[in-house]
Amino acid sequence: MVEPPNSGKPRDDIEAGPQPTADEQRPPFSPPEPALFSLTDLSFWYGEKQALADITIDLPLNKVTALIGPSGCGKSTLLRCLNRMNDLIPRTRVAGRVEYRGQEIYASDIDPVEVRRRIGMVFQKPNPFPKSIYENVAFGARVNGYRGNMDELVERSLRQAALLKEVSDDLKKSGLALSGGQQQRLCIARALAVQPDVILMDEPCSALDPIATLKIEDLIRELVEEFTIIIVTHNMQQAARVSDYTAFVLADERGAGRLIEYGPTQEVFTNPKEERTEGYITGRFG
Repeated sequence: MVEPPNSGKPRDDIEAGPQPTADEQRPPFSPPEPALFSLTDLSFWYGEKQALADITIDLPLNKVTALIGPSGCGKSTLLRCLNRMNDLIPRTRVAGRVEYRGQEIYASDIDPVEVRRRIGMVFQKPNPFPKSIYENVAFGARVNGYRGNMDELVERSLRQAALLKEVSDDLKKSGLALSGGQQQRLCIARALAVQPDVILMDEPCSALDPIATLKIEDLIRELVEEFTIIIVTHNMQQAARVSDYTAFVLADERGAGRLIEYGPTQEVFTNPKEERTEGYITGRFG
């Protein structure tokens, strides 16, 4: 068991859903594409509260994987395990293995800051800095010691985030003055500027209107050509539209999230193997 040092505020918001059996088996599915992440028997605790139990899953390269499940089932905790964001929370511990490109990211000689540079994250609510659009994008690259042409990097990142056309004439404008959807795309551009390998998205459209949501969804499908994307969403239609693979997580009787079903999105949504998956997707619970 690896117990990295932690700091931050503890959580205790895990809620139980319909109860899986105590001895969930390894999912009988592994994507045909090369695995970027391989998780084996991953478990996670906030203090004495277990949030994840025995998660084993391979997440493929250059695909969109959606994590779905009821509130409190551990989806966001699972997402944060992929770039060690949970290290920042006190009294947490992790067991099992999380391998990224074959390397155990919780090994003692791994720098979590470098993990987070390679594996970027976009949060629920847009969180631009109180700086100009330009400085929002450039900030992370500067912190990481980027020595190339900053103007070109900012322009490329904004273009990749499908925002450049809307802001190119006023890059000195405050990022806080943008609309909610534009702010979220600015945050995506900021993540892209540090040249990550992976983008984790924790309900990136939950605070956006339908038009802004559609722009983010279109952007996700464009970005997956260059990046691997893992997204947490409560929106079943969104998961069906943007993802290649879907993993359904459900809390057991102790409140620990377990992987119930994993497979190609079309199969999971149209022909789920588990009755609990069908019940959640069709709205019978959750």
